Amino acid sequence: MKKTIQSFEVDHNRLQRGLYVSRKDAVGSETVTTFDIRVKVPNRPPFLGTAGSHTIEHLGAVFLRNHPDWGSRIVYFGPMGCRTGFYLLAAGDLSSEEIAPLITAMFIHIRDYSGTIPGTTSVECGNYQDHDLEDARAESKTYLEEVLLQLTKETTEYPR
Repeated sequence: MKKTIQSFEVDHNRLQRGLYVSRKDAVGSETVTTFDIRVKVPNRPPFLGTAGSHTIEHLGAVFLRNHPDWGSRIVYFGPMGCRTGFYLLAAGDLSSEEIAPLITAMFIHIRDYSGTIPGTTSVECGNYQDHDLEDARAESKTYLEEVLLQLTKETTEYPR
């Protein structure tokens, strides 16, 4: 068995916050694009807090899956185990530039969100008490202002 995967081959010491295409996979006749939504610089604390990233996951997943144009193309949205960002899997052969408006709208939605966080009862979630809306809003605001609203080649293409 191989002991590596494609994402381990990215130099995380050179990787910056950004919005990257992580991989593209053929699933039947369809292409599924995996996006690396890198909110924090790898290997440099502070990392995403678990409660705040859990809230981003819930708010982001509801936003994406219910989006009028993109909802039917969303395969998965969830946090990275290293707590530096999120993965989004979407149907289609897509680029960072094509998905950036959707991701920007999602982080604006989270930044501005108030009210009850969806899916936060013991029936709906396996760790329903581990949420932090204020942290989710703050992380979203920072990522929006410092990364998403000023994407460049360096923040949309993995370092070589």
